[in-house]
Amino acid sequence: MEDNKPTKKKSKVMPIILIGIVAISAFFGIQKYIYAQHHEDTDDAQLEGDISPVLPRVSGFVTYLNISENAKVKQGDTVVKLDDRDYKIKVAQAQAALDNAIANVDVVKANTTASVANYETAKANLDATKIKVWKTTQDFKRYEKLLADKTITQQQFDAVKADNENAEAQVSVAKKQVDAAQRQDDAVAQQISLAQSIVAQRQADVDYAKLQLSYTAIIAPAGGIVSKKNIELGQYIQAGQSLFAIVIDSDVWVVANFKETQLQKMKEGQLVDITVDAFKDLKVQGVLHSFSAATGARFSLLPPDNASGNFVKVVQRVPVKIKIKADKETLNKLRPGMSVRVVVNC
Repeated sequence: MEDNKPTKKKSKVMPIILIGIVAISAFFGIQKYIYAQHHEDTDDAQLEGDISPVLPRVSGFVTYLNISENAKVKQGDTVVKLDDRDYKIKVAQAQAALDNAIANVDVVKANTTASVANYETAKANLDATKIKVWKTTQDFKRYEKLLADKTITQQQFDAVKADNENAEAQVSVAKKQVDAAQRQDDAVAQQISLAQSIVAQRQADVDYAKLQLSYTAIIAPAGGIVSKKNIELGQYIQAGQSLFAIVIDSDVWVVANFKETQLQKMKEGQLVDITVDAFKDLKVQGVLHSFSAATGARFSLLPPDNASGNFVKVVQRVPVKIKIKADKETLNKLRPGMSVRVVVNC
Protein backbone atom coordinates (compact mmCIF):
# COMPACT_ATOMS: atom_id res chain seq x y z
CA MET A 1 0.00 0.00 0.00
CA GLU A 2 2.85 2.40 0.84
CA ASP A 3 4.49 1.79 -2.58
CA ASN A 4 1.41 3.19 -4.37
CA LYS A 5 1.54 6.65 -2.73
CA PRO A 6 4.37 8.10 -4.90
CA THR A 7 2.53 6.94 -8.00
CA LYS A 8 -0.64 8.75 -6.92
CA LYS A 9 1.33 11.91 -6.18
CA LYS A 10 2.93 11.79 -9.63
CA SER A 11 -0.42 11.26 -11.26
CA LYS A 12 -1.72 14.43 -9.55
CA VAL A 13 1.34 16.56 -10.42
CA MET A 14 1.26 15.94 -14.17
CA PRO A 15 -2.27 17.26 -14.72
CA ILE A 16 -1.42 20.32 -12.66
CA ILE A 17 1.63 20.97 -14.84
CA LEU A 18 -0.37 20.46 -18.01
CA ILE A 19 -3.09 22.80 -16.76
CA GLY A 20 -0.45 25.38 -15.90
CA ILE A 21 1.13 25.11 -19.35
CA VAL A 22 -2.24 25.40 -21.04
CA ALA A 23 -3.17 28.40 -18.86
CA ILE A 24 0.12 30.17 -19.60
CA SER A 25 -0.17 29.40 -23.31
CA ALA A 26 -3.75 30.64 -23.34
CA PHE A 27 -2.74 33.80 -21.50
CA PHE A 28 0.04 34.64 -23.92
CA GLY A 29 -2.08 33.54 -26.88
CA ILE A 30 -4.95 35.78 -25.89
CA GLN A 31 -2.54 38.62 -25.17
CA LYS A 32 -0.92 38.19 -28.59
CA TYR A 33 -4.33 38.02 -30.25
CA ILE A 34 -5.46 41.24 -28.58
CA TYR A 35 -2.15 42.87 -29.51
CA ALA A 36 -2.51 41.73 -33.13
CA GLN A 37 -5.99 43.28 -33.31
CA HIS A 38 -4.54 46.74 -32.69
CA HIS A 39 -1.01 46.54 -34.10
CA GLU A 40 0.70 45.75 -37.41
CA ASP A 41 4.45 45.19 -37.49
CA THR A 42 7.23 44.30 -39.90
CA ASP A 43 10.99 44.13 -39.90
CA ASP A 44 11.14 44.57 -43.70
CA ALA A 45 11.94 48.24 -43.24
CA GLN A 46 14.88 50.58 -43.46
CA LEU A 47 15.80 54.22 -43.02
CA GLU A 48 15.79 56.46 -46.06
CA GLY A 49 17.08 59.98 -46.71
CA ASP A 50 17.81 62.44 -49.48
CA ILE A 51 21.17 61.94 -51.17
CA SER A 52 22.27 64.76 -53.47
CA PRO A 53 24.90 63.85 -56.09
CA VAL A 54 27.42 66.56 -56.98
CA LEU A 55 28.18 66.68 -60.71
CA PRO A 56 30.27 69.30 -62.57
CA ARG A 57 28.70 71.13 -65.51
CA VAL A 58 32.03 71.85 -67.21
CA SER A 59 35.31 70.00 -67.63
CA GLY A 60 38.69 71.02 -66.24
CA PHE A 61 41.53 70.40 -63.81
CA VAL A 62 40.81 70.61 -60.08
CA THR A 63 42.74 73.51 -58.54
CA TYR A 64 40.93 73.74 -55.19
CA LEU A 65 39.37 71.02 -53.03
CA ASN A 66 37.63 71.77 -49.74
CA ILE A 67 36.03 68.45 -48.79
CA SER A 68 36.95 65.16 -47.15
CA GLU A 69 35.14 61.88 -46.69
CA ASN A 70 32.38 61.99 -44.02
CA ALA A 71 32.93 65.72 -43.43
CA LYS A 72 30.01 68.09 -43.03
CA VAL A 73 29.35 70.84 -45.56
CA LYS A 74 26.89 73.71 -45.61
CA GLN A 75 24.63 74.60 -48.49
CA GLY A 76 26.27 77.20 -50.73
CA ASP A 77 29.86 76.43 -49.65
CA THR A 78 32.43 76.42 -52.47
CA VAL A 79 33.76 72.86 -52.33
CA VAL A 80 35.65 72.53 -55.63
CA LYS A 81 37.26 74.96 -58.09
CA LEU A 82 38.41 74.17 -61.61
CA ASP A 83 41.10 75.85 -63.72
CA ASP A 84 39.17 78.80 -65.20
CA ARG A 85 41.76 80.38 -67.52
CA ASP A 86 40.28 78.90 -70.70
CA TYR A 87 36.82 80.06 -69.71
CA LYS A 88 38.04 83.61 -68.97
CA ILE A 89 39.56 83.76 -72.46
CA LYS A 90 36.23 82.65 -73.95
CA VAL A 91 34.48 85.42 -72.03
CA ALA A 92 36.98 87.97 -73.40
CA GLN A 93 36.48 86.68 -76.95
CA ALA A 94 32.71 86.86 -76.63
CA GLN A 95 32.93 90.39 -75.20
CA ALA A 96 35.14 91.51 -78.11
CA ALA A 97 32.65 90.08 -80.61
CA LEU A 98 29.87 91.94 -78.81
CA ASP A 99 31.77 95.24 -78.95
CA ASN A 100 32.40 94.73 -82.68
CA ALA A 101 28.69 94.04 -83.28
CA ILE A 102 27.72 97.22 -81.39
CA ALA A 103 30.18 99.26 -83.46
CA ASN A 104 28.74 97.76 -86.63
CA VAL A 105 25.28 98.99 -85.62
CA ASP A 106 26.66 102.54 -85.40
CA VAL A 107 28.19 102.20 -88.88
CA VAL A 108 24.91 100.96 -90.34
CA LYS A 109 23.03 103.80 -88.67
CA ALA A 110 25.49 106.28 -90.26
CA ASN A 111 24.72 104.71 -93.63
CA THR A 112 21.05 105.26 -92.88
CA THR A 113 21.64 109.00 -92.55
CA ALA A 114 23.32 109.08 -95.96
CA SER A 115 20.53 106.96 -97.43
CA VAL A 116 17.88 109.33 -96.09
CA ALA A 117 19.80 112.30 -97.57
CA ASN A 118 19.95 110.58 -100.97
CA TYR A 119 16.22 109.91 -100.83
CA GLU A 120 15.42 113.51 -99.97
CA THR A 121 17.71 114.72 -102.79
CA ALA A 122 16.04 112.43 -105.31
CA LYS A 123 12.61 113.55 -104.16
CA ALA A 124 13.59 117.23 -104.49
CA ASN A 125 14.98 116.56 -107.97
CA LEU A 126 11.67 114.95 -108.94
CA ASP A 127 9.75 118.01 -107.75
CA ALA A 128 12.06 120.28 -109.77
CA THR A 129 11.61 118.26 -112.93
CA LYS A 130 7.83 118.32 -112.47
CA ILE A 131 7.95 122.12 -112.27
CA LYS A 132 10.10 122.21 -115.40
CA VAL A 133 7.58 119.99 -117.19
CA TRP A 134 4.78 122.33 -116.22
CA LYS A 135 6.73 125.33 -117.59
CA THR A 136 7.69 123.64 -120.84
CA THR A 137 4.12 122.42 -121.30
CA GLN A 138 2.79 125.95 -120.95
CA ASP A 139 5.44 127.24 -123.40
CA PHE A 140 4.55 124.47 -125.82
CA LYS A 141 0.83 125.43 -125.74
CA ARG A 142 1.63 129.14 -126.31
CA TYR A 143 4.09 128.43 -129.12
CA GLU A 144 1.59 126.07 -130.68
CA LYS A 145 -0.91 128.97 -130.98
CA LEU A 146 1.77 131.32 -132.25
CA LEU A 147 2.75 128.81 -134.93
CA ALA A 148 -0.87 128.59 -136.02
CA ASP A 149 -0.91 132.44 -136.37
CA LYS A 150 2.35 132.30 -138.35
CA THR A 151 3.94 134.50 -135.66
CA ILE A 152 6.93 132.19 -135.07
CA THR A 153 8.92 129.93 -137.21
CA GLN A 154 8.71 126.13 -137.24
CA GLN A 155 12.24 125.99 -135.88
CA GLN A 156 11.28 127.97 -132.79
CA PHE A 157 8.27 125.72 -132.20
CA ASP A 158 10.36 122.54 -132.60
CA ALA A 159 12.83 123.83 -130.01
CA VAL A 160 10.07 124.42 -127.43
CA LYS A 161 8.55 121.01 -128.21
CA ALA A 162 11.92 119.35 -127.68
CA ASP A 163 12.35 121.09 -124.32
CA ASN A 164 8.94 119.82 -123.22
CA GLU A 165 9.65 116.23 -124.22
CA ASN A 166 13.07 116.40 -122.56
CA ALA A 167 11.47 117.65 -119.32
CA GLU A 168 8.96 114.80 -119.35
CA ALA A 169 11.80 112.31 -119.86
CA GLN A 170 13.65 113.82 -116.89
CA VAL A 171 10.53 113.28 -114.71
CA SER A 172 10.60 109.56 -115.56
CA VAL A 173 14.29 109.38 -114.68
CA ALA A 174 13.71 111.29 -111.43
CA LYS A 175 10.91 108.89 -110.40
CA LYS A 176 13.23 105.94 -110.92
CA GLN A 177 15.90 107.66 -108.83
CA VAL A 178 13.34 108.19 -106.02
CA ASP A 179 12.31 104.51 -106.18
CA ALA A 180 15.97 103.44 -106.07
CA ALA A 181 16.65 105.71 -103.09
CA GLN A 182 13.56 104.29 -101.31
CA ARG A 183 14.73 100.71 -101.88
CA GLN A 184 18.19 101.63 -100.61
CA ASP A 185 16.61 103.20 -97.52
CA ASP A 186 14.59 100.01 -96.89
CA ALA A 187 17.71 97.88 -97.35
CA VAL A 188 19.62 100.00 -94.83
CA ALA A 189 16.72 99.63 -92.35
CA GLN A 190 16.95 95.84 -92.76
CA GLN A 191 20.69 96.03 -92.23
CA ILE A 192 20.07 97.85 -88.94
CA SER A 193 17.64 95.13 -87.85
CA LEU A 194 20.18 92.45 -88.83
CA ALA A 195 22.99 94.26 -87.02
CA GLN A 196 20.86 94.58 -83.88
CA SER A 197 19.98 90.87 -84.00
CA ILE A 198 23.71 90.09 -84.24
CA VAL A 199 24.25 92.26 -81.14
CA ALA A 200 21.60 90.23 -79.29
CA GLN A 201 23.31 87.00 -80.40
CA ARG A 202 26.73 88.23 -79.28
CA GLN A 203 25.23 89.30 -75.94
CA ALA A 204 23.85 85.78 -75.51
CA ASP A 205 27.34 84.42 -76.28
CA VAL A 206 28.79 86.64 -73.55
CA ASP A 207 26.14 85.53 -71.06
CA TYR A 208 26.76 81.88 -71.91
CA ALA A 209 30.54 82.26 -71.59
CA LYS A 210 30.11 83.94 -68.19
CA LEU A 211 27.74 81.17 -67.12
CA GLN A 212 30.30 78.52 -68.12
CA LEU A 213 32.93 80.45 -66.18
CA SER A 214 30.72 80.47 -63.07
CA TYR A 215 30.43 76.68 -63.29
CA THR A 216 34.16 76.34 -62.59
CA ALA A 217 33.31 77.06 -58.95
CA ILE A 218 31.28 74.07 -57.69
CA ILE A 219 29.12 74.80 -54.67
CA ALA A 220 27.36 72.42 -52.31
CA PRO A 221 23.72 72.07 -53.45
CA ALA A 222 22.63 71.13 -49.93
CA GLY A 223 23.94 70.79 -46.42
CA GLY A 224 24.91 67.36 -45.12
CA ILE A 225 27.68 64.77 -44.93
CA VAL A 226 30.11 64.08 -47.78
CA SER A 227 30.10 60.46 -48.97
CA LYS A 228 31.55 58.44 -51.88
CA LYS A 229 34.26 61.01 -52.58
CA ASN A 230 35.74 60.38 -56.02
CA ILE A 231 37.91 63.43 -56.68
CA GLU A 232 41.46 64.55 -55.93
CA LEU A 233 43.42 67.77 -56.33
CA GLY A 234 44.89 68.12 -59.83
CA GLN A 235 42.53 65.56 -61.31
CA TYR A 236 40.93 66.26 -64.70
CA ILE A 237 37.18 65.84 -64.48
CA GLN A 238 34.56 65.65 -67.20
CA ALA A 239 31.20 67.41 -67.23
CA GLY A 240 28.60 65.13 -65.65
CA GLN A 241 31.18 62.99 -63.81
CA SER A 242 30.13 61.94 -60.31
CA LEU A 243 32.44 63.69 -57.83
CA PHE A 244 30.82 62.86 -54.50
CA ALA A 245 27.44 62.69 -52.80
CA ILE A 246 25.97 64.72 -49.97
CA VAL A 247 23.74 62.80 -47.57
CA ILE A 248 21.25 65.34 -46.25
CA ASP A 249 21.09 64.60 -42.53
CA SER A 250 18.33 67.08 -41.69
CA ASP A 251 15.55 64.71 -42.73
CA VAL A 252 15.41 60.93 -42.33
CA TRP A 253 12.34 58.72 -42.69
CA VAL A 254 11.40 55.04 -42.75
CA VAL A 255 10.14 52.99 -45.68
CA ALA A 256 8.44 49.85 -44.40
CA ASN A 257 7.23 47.13 -46.75
CA PHE A 258 3.99 45.77 -45.27
CA LYS A 259 2.09 42.80 -46.63
CA GLU A 260 -1.03 43.78 -48.51
CA THR A 261 -3.06 41.81 -45.97
CA GLN A 262 -1.83 44.14 -43.20
CA LEU A 263 -3.14 47.36 -44.73
CA GLN A 264 -6.80 46.98 -43.84
CA LYS A 265 -6.59 48.83 -40.51
CA MET A 266 -3.70 51.10 -41.37
CA LYS A 267 -4.27 54.74 -42.27
CA GLU A 268 -2.33 57.98 -42.45
CA GLY A 269 -1.64 59.74 -39.16
CA GLN A 270 -1.37 56.61 -36.99
CA LEU A 271 1.47 56.47 -34.46
CA VAL A 272 4.36 54.11 -35.12
CA ASP A 273 6.95 52.59 -32.76
CA ILE A 274 10.36 52.27 -34.40
CA THR A 275 13.26 50.13 -33.21
CA VAL A 276 16.64 50.61 -34.91
CA ASP A 277 18.72 47.44 -35.21
CA ALA A 278 21.94 49.40 -34.70
CA PHE A 279 20.71 50.84 -31.37
CA LYS A 280 18.66 48.24 -29.50
CA ASP A 281 17.94 50.57 -26.60
CA LEU A 282 16.85 53.44 -28.86
CA LYS A 283 13.08 53.76 -29.20
CA VAL A 284 11.86 56.25 -31.77
CA GLN A 285 8.35 57.48 -32.41
CA GLY A 286 6.96 58.05 -35.87
CA VAL A 287 3.80 58.87 -37.80
CA LEU A 288 2.43 56.95 -40.77
CA HIS A 289 2.78 59.49 -43.58
CA SER A 290 1.65 57.87 -46.84
CA PHE A 291 1.24 54.69 -48.87
CA SER A 292 2.99 53.91 -52.13
CA ALA A 293 0.90 54.13 -55.30
CA ALA A 294 1.91 50.57 -56.27
CA THR A 295 3.45 47.47 -54.79
CA GLY A 296 7.20 47.11 -54.67
CA ALA A 297 7.13 44.42 -57.37
CA ARG A 298 5.66 46.91 -59.87
CA PHE A 299 8.82 49.04 -59.61
CA SER A 300 11.24 46.14 -60.07
CA LEU A 301 13.37 45.82 -63.19
CA LEU A 302 11.30 42.85 -64.41
CA PRO A 303 7.78 43.11 -62.94
CA PRO A 304 6.07 39.69 -62.57
CA ASP A 305 3.47 38.84 -65.22
CA ASN A 306 0.85 36.58 -63.69
CA ALA A 307 -0.91 36.15 -67.04
CA SER A 308 1.76 33.76 -68.33
CA GLY A 309 2.48 30.24 -67.13
CA ASN A 310 1.08 28.64 -63.99
CA PHE A 311 -0.31 31.19 -61.56
CA VAL A 312 0.98 31.05 -58.00
CA LYS A 313 -0.54 33.63 -55.68
CA VAL A 314 2.12 35.52 -53.73
CA VAL A 315 1.33 38.07 -51.05
CA GLN A 316 2.62 41.41 -52.28
CA ARG A 317 4.22 44.12 -50.18
CA VAL A 318 3.37 47.82 -50.30
CA PRO A 319 6.00 50.44 -49.33
CA VAL A 320 4.75 52.75 -46.57
CA LYS A 321 6.48 56.02 -45.68
CA ILE A 322 6.82 56.81 -41.97
CA LYS A 323 7.97 60.20 -40.74
CA ILE A 324 10.24 60.15 -37.68
CA LYS A 325 9.47 62.30 -34.65
CA ALA A 326 12.76 62.75 -32.80
CA ASP A 327 15.16 65.43 -31.61
CA LYS A 328 18.18 66.51 -33.63
CA GLU A 329 20.60 64.50 -31.50
CA THR A 330 18.68 61.30 -32.22
CA LEU A 331 18.36 62.08 -35.92
CA ASN A 332 22.12 62.60 -36.15
CA LYS A 333 22.61 58.96 -35.09
CA LEU A 334 20.41 57.62 -37.84
CA ARG A 335 21.78 56.84 -41.28
CA PRO A 336 19.93 55.99 -44.50
CA GLY A 337 20.04 52.26 -45.16
CA MET A 338 19.88 51.14 -41.50
CA SER A 339 17.47 48.29 -40.81
CA VAL A 340 14.57 48.97 -38.44
CA ARG A 341 11.46 47.26 -37.05
CA VAL A 342 8.21 49.18 -37.02
CA VAL A 343 4.94 48.64 -35.16
CA VAL A 344 1.87 50.60 -36.30
CA ASN A 345 -0.69 51.33 -33.58
CA CYS A 346 -4.02 50.72 -35.29
